[in-house]
Amino acid sequence: MPEPAVVIDSLVKRFGDFVAVDHVSLEVARGEIFGFLGPNGAGKSTAIRILCGLLAPTEGRAVVNGFDVARDPESVKQNIGYMSQKFSLYNDLTVEENIEFFSGVYGVPRAEREARKQNALRMAGLEEKHDTMTRLLAGGWKQRLALGCAILHQPPVVFLDEPTSGVDPIARRLFWDLIRELAAAGRTVFVTTHYMDEAEYCHRLALMYRGKVIALGSPGELKRAAGQATMEEVFVSMIEREEAQA
Repeated sequence: MPEPAVVIDSLVKRFGDFVAVDHVSLEVARGEIFGFLGPNGAGKSTAIRILCGLLAPTEGRAVVNGFDVARDPESVKQNIGYMSQKFSLYNDLTVEENIEFFSGVYGVPRAEREARKQNALRMAGLEEKHDTMTRLLAGGWKQRLALGCAILHQPPVVFLDEPTSGVDPIARRLFWDLIRELAAAGRTVFVTTHYMDEAEYCHRLALMYRGKVIALGSPGELKRAAGQATMEEVFVSMIEREEAQA
């Protein structure tokens, strides 16, 4: 059986007395679209930053593509793509210049840069806008460009931290088409979202609330277990249950 792409074991992150991530344990398979679903402040982004080697865990263990995030964060960073909700693009560069810049940052071999640039432009649908200033792009186009830049070095694991926040529904749906293409090509995609409809696009989900995973499974499994028709209803019922037990 292949090694999981992501392994999290009793992961904890504290900021003073505040527990942002509270003993989270789960595994993510290679080629899986795995979603962290929950409201703002649930601990999703903090967990993602730990998995990306950007934050050290307080307790527990996390392994990404075979590398321990606490012991070898630099190897983790070399083997992942990361896209934040702010898209991480330079607005004073053109579309093409952004791709060229990130090709250098990610150490893409010079002999391969032109081919990968053209692939990123095709994926984002920006061939005709390659010389457009990035600041002039609509949110959906920036989002697709940011994803193209995040995977220029062909990482096996991609982390997307609320990538569709503030983007219109049509652009969100098109973006998820790209995510499905990545997973179909064998990449693992770990995505956080607070949009309940996006949960349906994931193979499996972890529902997070107050730093804890309160449910884990496929959208169908979670709906059947909760006796609900939609993921929004599932999440509301799960939160009500947690509040009742608090």
